[in-house]
Amino acid sequence: MTSSISRRSFLAQGGALVGSSALGGPLLLGGCGGSGTAIAIGVSENERPKMPSGIQFGDITDNRAIIWSRSDRNAQMIVEYDTNDRFSNASRIVGPTASDATDFTTRVDMSGLPAGQTVFVRVRYVDPNNSKIESETVTGQFRTTPAADGTRAVRFHWSGDQCGQGWGINTEFGGMKIYEAMRLRDPDFFVHNGDTIYADGPILAQVTAENGKVWRNLVTEEVSKVAETLKEYRGRHAYNMMDANFRKFAAQVPQVWQWDDHEVTNNYSASKDLSADARYTEKSIATLTARGRRAFLEYAPMRYYKQSEPQRIYRTISHGPLLDVFVVDMRSYRGPNSTNLQTAEDASSAFMGREQVEWLIAGLKASTATWKVISADMPIGLNVGDGKNAQGDALWEALANGNDGLPLGRELEMARLLSSIKAVRNVVWITTDVHYCAAHYYDPAQAKFTNFSPFWEFVAGPMNAGTFGPGVLDKTFGPTAVFSKSPLIQNSSPFAGYQFFGEVNIDPQTKAMKVELFNLDGVSQFAQTLPAAGA
Repeated sequence: MTSSISRRSFLAQGGALVGSSALGGPLLLGGCGGSGTAIAIGVSENERPKMPSGIQFGDITDNRAIIWSRSDRNAQMIVEYDTNDRFSNASRIVGPTASDATDFTTRVDMSGLPAGQTVFVRVRYVDPNNSKIESETVTGQFRTTPAADGTRAVRFHWSGDQCGQGWGINTEFGGMKIYEAMRLRDPDFFVHNGDTIYADGPILAQVTAENGKVWRNLVTEEVSKVAETLKEYRGRHAYNMMDANFRKFAAQVPQVWQWDDHEVTNNYSASKDLSADARYTEKSIATLTARGRRAFLEYAPMRYYKQSEPQRIYRTISHGPLLDVFVVDMRSYRGPNSTNLQTAEDASSAFMGREQVEWLIAGLKASTATWKVISADMPIGLNVGDGKNAQGDALWEALANGNDGLPLGRELEMARLLSSIKAVRNVVWITTDVHYCAAHYYDPAQAKFTNFSPFWEFVAGPMNAGTFGPGVLDKTFGPTAVFSKSPLIQNSSPFAGYQFFGEVNIDPQTKAMKVELFNLDGVSQFAQTLPAAGA
């Protein structure tokens, strides 16, 4: 077994923990996402359910965890878990039956998990009419939230912008290698900042990259055009899970998903007009949004069924005494993309929306965690454009409006938020969206609006997508780009190496937070250590 080597070192060497299956024979456990199988006598392989998307863990918080998987047919999910890899005292959960109503995705919300433990899990599907016909057993493991004594260090990763601009799964390149780079660093969890898919970006069999190199994609029917039907949106998510690196990662690292625009279509809001876009036969943005959101929620390993707003995405992930993560939704409640110059807050200038902003303010003030991380799907100060209107005026996709003066438009909402949390200590923002990595420091001494406390915003991404940048910072809230890294050639492919993820480490003794940015090979690009106020 692993008595002479640490779990992190063992997994870094590509190891799998080996135990015994109740069915007899070896059972692979751990980060490799291996499987142990039991083949019923007289049952052909075609009769057995399959698990094409592996397993995922998600929303680890308050000694709870989501276990997600997907069958290829009607079958009942069976989950077993234990705190030792031999499953000598395993708990068994008979989960829901997979059906085409949810694209055969199922999940179990486990509760009562012990704090500060590694939990070993095995999942299989059983034919509802014949219990002897069952799938392979896919296995994995994750760590629960730290104990209340706060003696365990915290490590998590974040990134986003996945399989965009036509750069899909290239097995010759090694697939989505960034997931393996993250897995080897063995974080407690991973925050997917959004753009989990690019529903509006077809993935073709091959694409010419910079310097004439040819990028060869794995292709399915659903990714060959823009997504319009529910089947096509679902197929986008299923496509990403065909990547072996992702499945291996997901069987070891719990995830926290949020979304942005490409889960539906580029730069969308409720007022998005597709009438002139010949790629779409379905022109209703409301219809496309409903389909995109449904597919996202089916495939995301997140907890949502018991919320007062059943399809709500913003939520808090508490991770012991050192960390609370506030996951926000900057897409669902926004007004139209406009010139963004309104002089008063109203429905047209909404970005997160009043109810979500009040939730965030209250949550940050009430949090007793040392660090409060706001996971945003878009940056605060970068100017992100959305073309021009008929009069030639610039339209804006994010908060900033290209005007370096006092807050206007969506900036009014952010100004209210920042001033309301001025007394809350140790607030850090993480984000993606712009397809390069950066570290921004917001300083009221350099700002036009000054009623806030200084803070950092760290930018990562993309993940197997085109790389762009750098962007231009709007000076309203006084940001400085302390660091940024972007390519000389816009829309550089993953060949160029400009793919980034962020890592946060919180030291249990000093309470300091170290934020580091890595490339897809796991090579550090930048690091910043933040002391904890009041530690």
